[in-house]
Amino acid sequence: MNRAALSAVVTTKDNAATLEACLASLAFCDEIVVLDSHSSDATRDIAARYGARVFVEDFKGYGPQKQSAIDKAMHDWVLLLDADEFLLPQAQAVIERELAAPRADAYRLPRQEWLFWRWPHAGTRANRQLRLFRRSRARMNAVPVHAAPEVQGNAFELAAPFRHYGEPTLAVRVEKINRYSSGLADYRKARGTGVLGWRLWLYPHFVFLRFYVGKRYFLNGWAGYLAARTQAFYAFLKYAKVLEAGRTDEPRP
Repeated sequence: MNRAALSAVVTTKDNAATLEACLASLAFCDEIVVLDSHSSDATRDIAARYGARVFVEDFKGYGPQKQSAIDKAMHDWVLLLDADEFLLPQAQAVIERELAAPRADAYRLPRQEWLFWRWPHAGTRANRQLRLFRRSRARMNAVPVHAAPEVQGNAFELAAPFRHYGEPTLAVRVEKINRYSSGLADYRKARGTGVLGWRLWLYPHFVFLRFYVGKRYFLNGWAGYLAARTQAFYAFLKYAKVLEAGRTDEPRP
């Protein structure tokens, strides 16, 4: 099957524990580009073993770092994964068949999340993320933490699933929520808070229901409940930090 040439792009920082599964799932691509941020573990050795073109740069932020890695790709079509993600076996055939006669400029792929101690039930709805695209028609946006490609053109959904190794414990999840929510709070404050009070009061409840009921996390027992509840806490915390940052402290006695 003749298809468009494809570059896999991965950014790394001390990802030796998960990188091998990631790169093994990308072996069908015409090249693998790895942009590393001075890892101190075996990350670069693993990348070299899989024949990747390895570059090393200081970390510039999530969006700029990924854009720098994308810019190093040799081909127009890019498959963008994080180092703790990997394609499922059936995804390769779907991607290759689509790139033989592309119908769009970009594609959203379903991502299945690790839920503390298990992969999700088959009935759980995946999060769809834009990961396969023409780099000539897309650039990373400026959103901190959750930067994503924005495409000038049409985007389709493609049934090429991939999985994400999420946080293995609640402690790690809460630490990440605290760190990420701080970055998003600064971004939202700069853009204006709008109806902050209503968002702080209502949005976390909506997020919990969207994940627990809408995405069917209830099918995953306690793991699904904890994942939905911590997602709601994340929504609460980022708006609470915006509110906190805008307060004028009274003089202490």
